[in-house]
Amino acid sequence: MQTRTRRALLATAAALLALFAPLAALAEDTINAGDTAWMLTSSALVLLMTLPGLALFYGGLVRTKNLLSVLMQCLIAAGIIGLLWVVVGYSIAFGEGNAWVGDLSLFGLAGITPDSVSGTIPTYVFVMFQGMFAIITPALMLGAFAERMKFSAYLAFIVLWVLIVYCPLAHMVWGGGWIGSGGALDFAGGLVVHMSSGFSALVAAVFIGERRGYGTEPMAPNSLPLTVIGASLLWVGWFGFNAGSELAADGVAGLAFLTTQTATATCVLLWVLIEWLHRGKPTVLGAATGAVAGLVAITPGCAFVSPLGAIAVGAGAAVICYAAVTLLKPRLGYDDSLDVFGVHGVGGAWGALATGIFATGATLEGGERMGQVLTQLESIGFTALFAVVASLAILFVLNLVLGGLRVDQEAEHLGLDLSEHSETAYSTPS
Repeated sequence: MQTRTRRALLATAAALLALFAPLAALAEDTINAGDTAWMLTSSALVLLMTLPGLALFYGGLVRTKNLLSVLMQCLIAAGIIGLLWVVVGYSIAFGEGNAWVGDLSLFGLAGITPDSVSGTIPTYVFVMFQGMFAIITPALMLGAFAERMKFSAYLAFIVLWVLIVYCPLAHMVWGGGWIGSGGALDFAGGLVVHMSSGFSALVAAVFIGERRGYGTEPMAPNSLPLTVIGASLLWVGWFGFNAGSELAADGVAGLAFLTTQTATATCVLLWVLIEWLHRGKPTVLGAATGAVAGLVAITPGCAFVSPLGAIAVGAGAAVICYAAVTLLKPRLGYDDSLDVFGVHGVGGAWGALATGIFATGATLEGGERMGQVLTQLESIGFTALFAVVASLAILFVLNLVLGGLRVDQEAEHLGLDLSEHSETAYSTPS
């Protein structure tokens, strides 16, 4: 009798599970208001990083005669890439495709409606959040070739670069491609955003050539206060960049938020101390640069390392990026105007490697740290090679088609604000 009763109870429980299983599955695809609100906020924070964060950070570092050109390049990136992302970029990055690139099944966001859900947020919100990443990444590059590239060449370059470099790389890492599927860890863009832009920026700076007078004429920043304000806005916006990449308001987002702050604070402090010892005095420019370097380095591993691991990541970024900016660049002689490669390229590579070194045991597949480090190194090597080769090809073609990528000597002497836009940042006394 007891056996018969037990069987009846089990059968009833099984029937109830079968009945409610579809509801449980449906719940997983239900929009969560808290997650959605957080992701809307994160999207706005990431846009804040470009406008006005990056615009002011870079704008303060160039000479006065080129200030507006930098602001314009950031503004136009938000416009042209924002449109390109909706039309075709999102599909190339997140369409089904293959191991290397997405297909065009989502061209113009086809098939996506207000009812479409990605995890616990509307798909439209996911599209927008990822679109903000696509906007800031090519804008990061402009710092390497600032003060000498034609505006028309810049427009053509970032459009082709996003389609050929950024979107396929985003697919390979986040869209189901071979890098992500192969086990490489890149939570918020160490490979996709920072390494790709940093290495591509170096190629562009070398290809276009150094600024006239570089190394012989003073090229001091026009406004360090603008740069500090920009760096501060980048710091604030980066919480949306990193913690938002969890796509939910949960404990992992909280961890990413905390490690982002911890690594950045560590890098600022150590950068200033190193500069103090190396050059005799600490500078606000050094502190601002250190902040950005720390933010870059923690990006790929912000949800994979502990707070103590974040300290190690930030400390490593201070030492490595400082050496890249102050020792490597002068020794090699390339004119990376605003140190995009030293901060984003080198910092992104260090962050990707550090993710494997300092990732918590729970993050590592099978607890195999050395295997994870090797996987990270493979992804770093591929990203660097892919960005360099593809960017070089784009620059070569555009140079032939456009008859040159940089302004002429007279225009460069006059400044890009006047020669390219017929404007000046500050009116002269009458």
